[in-house]
Amino acid sequence: MSDRANWQRARVGIVAIGRNEGDRLKACLQSIDLENYPTVYVDSGSTDSSVPFAESLGVEVVPLDLSIPFTAARARNAGWLKLTELFPHLQYIQFVDGDCVIEANWLTLAEQTLSQNPEVYAVCGRRRERFPEATIYNLFCDIEWDTPHGETKACGGDVMVRLDKLREIQGYNSSVIAAEDDEMCLRLRKLGGKILRLDAPMTIHDAAMTRFSQWWKRAIRCGYAYALGVHMHGKGPEKHFVAQRRRSLFWGLFLPVFALALAWPSYGISLGLFLLYPVSAYRAVQHTRRRGKSWKASISYGISCVIAKFPEAWGILRFFRDRLRKKNAVIIEYK
Repeated sequence: MSDRANWQRARVGIVAIGRNEGDRLKACLQSIDLENYPTVYVDSGSTDSSVPFAESLGVEVVPLDLSIPFTAARARNAGWLKLTELFPHLQYIQFVDGDCVIEANWLTLAEQTLSQNPEVYAVCGRRRERFPEATIYNLFCDIEWDTPHGETKACGGDVMVRLDKLREIQGYNSSVIAAEDDEMCLRLRKLGGKILRLDAPMTIHDAAMTRFSQWWKRAIRCGYAYALGVHMHGKGPEKHFVAQRRRSLFWGLFLPVFALALAWPSYGISLGLFLLYPVSAYRAVQHTRRRGKSWKASISYGISCVIAKFPEAWGILRFFRDRLRKKNAVIIEYK
């Protein structure tokens, strides 16, 4: 790593993670003030130019062991452990996904927020999609990122965390293949801390989803995460992901199976249960409209919320299958 005097005085270090992100990673690293923020890039087996590009900027590269299954949680842990080994004086760690660009004023604002509010253990801001108009799947991501600000239960992949509290919970759980951020935040809150989302630009994300199959796999991963979350923390007072798993199973499995199974004995009357799907979509549309989205965006997103319950249910079933086979979870990549 390059010898830069400012790094010895920095309180914030940055961990970027990625795998074959190409130009997206270049934009990510170029958005960081590398003169003032010590940065490491954790690479999960890229076959493109990610590693040599990061090294050309003087960024420390941490390649993950190819013999162990990759997870974003594992990559983030490798990053902050390496960063604090090199710079033990750091107080805060900013995590960023390699397909995101950090907004210009975010690091200063996040650091100030944590330094002035000791009860806040992690802070995030607003993530926006770079090209929401490019594909309908990018638009869905942009709507998904638009969440209420204030105290919240969880952040996303981009977040600044107090290093002492991250150490206290022993970082991320490397076995969690998705929604690892929710799981980490749950443990931070168990320590008595707060998670805060500021109404301020944080990162610009580039989903680069162009195919229905990518969106479908992403929904499968979401369902798997629900099931894993319930397995780990579902019996706790927060009932982590219990409601989400129940909704996915009801709409994506139980209702259609029930309606079809009773179609013959009920003379087709049970098929009327499928009318509940447009009702559910309408409720999602109304909710999205209240957030200020257009009718076109709201209708598209509302329909997607209903359809997503089917791959989510499949993801839940995959988790149960893996548990029965005593098989370790493997990351579900969608791009």
